[in-house]
Amino acid sequence: MVKLLVYLAIVLLIVAVSQLARVFELASELKGGHKNKVTERDNRNMGRLFLVYLVAFFAFILWQLCHYGPLLLPEAASESGKKLDWLFNFNMVIIFVVFVITHILLFFFAFKYYGRDNNRATFFPHNNKLELIWTSVPAAVLAVIIFLGLKLWSEITTPADDKNSDVIEIYTKQFDFTVRYAGNDNVLGKANYKLVVGANVLGLDSADVAGHDDKIVKGELHLPVYGEKDTREVSFKIRSQDVIHSVYFPYHRAQMNSVPGMTTLIHFKPTITTAEMRKKLKNDKFDYYIVCNKICGTSHYAMKLLVIAETPEEYKAWLAKQPEFMPAASAAAPTGMKTDEAPKEQKGL
Repeated sequence: MVKLLVYLAIVLLIVAVSQLARVFELASELKGGHKNKVTERDNRNMGRLFLVYLVAFFAFILWQLCHYGPLLLPEAASESGKKLDWLFNFNMVIIFVVFVITHILLFFFAFKYYGRDNNRATFFPHNNKLELIWTSVPAAVLAVIIFLGLKLWSEITTPADDKNSDVIEIYTKQFDFTVRYAGNDNVLGKANYKLVVGANVLGLDSADVAGHDDKIVKGELHLPVYGEKDTREVSFKIRSQDVIHSVYFPYHRAQMNSVPGMTTLIHFKPTITTAEMRKKLKNDKFDYYIVCNKICGTSHYAMKLLVIAETPEEYKAWLAKQPEFMPAASAAAPTGMKTDEAPKEQKGL
């Protein structure tokens, strides 16, 4: 009911203002003026109203920042995510400063240089110094932003040091995610789309010894969160079975396309467990998720995966309970066998 009264009041105010404007037009006509002729007084009043609008405009922007700012994503849950947030804020500061300066000048000039009778604007077609300034300064700022962006992108997309990483594969298809963890050897076995048949949904090569101890998990992704002094990361190998998908970690500020026919890479170091983030947000129901950020079909909206970030001890205990791809073959593998070698009787398969 209150909202209805507010809307009604707004409508009545608009009607009153329009009728008041009509009264001024009629009064001008009675005085011998022309309703379509703009006078110096009209221009001066419009200039003053521009200043009023400038104040109201910035007040509205500040209200939006205060009202909607807390609704943004919480702090980044990865080291690279914190760098990305800093770069984003750096961009926003530059944009906001330029936005404020240009709009103050815009509305102030409308106030100071309103149209006057017997006054003509100066014809000013070109100035080489001005052209040089407003071309070189934005170019220099953009060069810095691009350099910082490419540097950060290179940090998370170049091949990781798998010896100092937990290797995980994320396999996408319409419309879900499947996760494969490297076993004790920390090496993922080979896979081929031609081998996708029956229960072998990832197309794993059974002749590759490295894949015998791999662990396939549906429905959730577990991430270990190491201490600040520990440099160990999580290295993701990403594949797609059908169309282009996207593996997007909103809270870790990481994203990589999943492209059919190739393996894409991304790596980062998680820094906040699910339990810690719940305490920070004071929300016991909070969870991390992976979502698909590419429109991949009719059920794209429902394509997401629960992410559980936990301590290394919890992660290892959980991973130890997951079944291996070929447990019998893994247990029978000769001790000391290289992970990229297969037993002689399996070669050629």
